[in-house]
Amino acid sequence: MYQSSIPVFIKNLENLSAILNKAATHAEVKKIDQSVFLNARLFPDMLPLVRQVQIATDSVKAGAARLADVEVPSFEDLEKTFLELQERISKTIKFLQSIKSEQIDGSEEKKISYVQRGKESNFIGQPYLLNYVLPNLYFHITTAYAILRHNGLEIGKKDYLGNL
Repeated sequence: MYQSSIPVFIKNLENLSAILNKAATHAEVKKIDQSVFLNARLFPDMLPLVRQVQIATDSVKAGAARLADVEVPSFEDLEKTFLELQERISKTIKFLQSIKSEQIDGSEEKKISYVQRGKESNFIGQPYLLNYVLPNLYFHITTAYAILRHNGLEIGKKDYLGNL
């Protein structure tokens, strides 16, 4: 469970961080206000880039905490710059690095219950990780990637996958 979670979460957040660095550089070179990218959406009813990053980090920190049976760290959603998003990613990675394999390994059958937006959710450890946390991480990172690519950032599959 640990190998399928923490290292995967960290690698994907590092890849997202690298993409955001490219976006910040692109905005600076092209003299485009960062907020243009940070508030960009793929479609009017979808969340903007900044929320995609916030939710990606929230998903993995909550997932790791619930699997490890520790308190979920709370981050305010106040980021308005690429630098602030980078700091959020760094805080999330630091939290993930504090989780040890002994805390997560063996959590395949762990009962996980929590309330989010007034709705109670109940899961079992392994399906929670494989069918909820990981898909959420990939969805929000992919959407962030797509927003930036759609807005002219020259990135490709290698940027999404990072160094293999």
